[in-house]
Amino acid sequence: MTEQKSNQAPITIKKYANRRLYNTATSSYVTLEHLAQMVKDGTDFVVFDAKSSEDITRSVLTQIIVEEESKGGQNLLPIGFLRQLIGFYGDQLGGLVPRYLEHSMQAFQHNEEQMRQYLQQALDGIFPFNPLEEMGKQNMAFMENALKVFSSFYPGGPQAPGAFPPGFVPVPPQVGGETETLKAQLERLQRQVDELAKK
Repeated sequence: MTEQKSNQAPITIKKYANRRLYNTATSSYVTLEHLAQMVKDGTDFVVFDAKSSEDITRSVLTQIIVEEESKGGQNLLPIGFLRQLIGFYGDQLGGLVPRYLEHSMQAFQHNEEQMRQYLQQALDGIFPFNPLEEMGKQNMAFMENALKVFSSFYPGGPQAPGAFPPGFVPVPPQVGGETETLKAQLERLQRQVDELAKK
């Protein structure tokens, strides 16, 4: 995914009562598919309700995810992940989840290209799957592990049977040490990939 073009102001998208989306930069109507491509291209945008001027960017982005998941081509959100995420709504620690997930995804995106190249070189010709598809699986495994770190705040969290995949050693979360924790998790993930490549 292309990095966000932070030096440009976000494009304004207006959503009308008939659910049509209007791109004010191109003076044309667009679809959720167009907005999904804008995200992939790193084009920042905000969506406002045309009548109330309410910022509805979050709900539109969520709608894009639902549409992508319903296509059936590549599902990035496994049921277990969705159940865990839903479980945090209304929870006392729920307020920490958005910041933690955002930080986790930023850390993953920072290392994504290096991991993509490494996996393509290590797995090229060995397995019959598309390297990009495998990258999606690695992405979700990383996010699932990030959520499972949160389970350490609960009785029997990371120590519960099957809480982590075989060979994964969780790093206990530390207050104020999120960056160090994420680095340690990435290093452990890299070592697992190295071991897989050796086999």
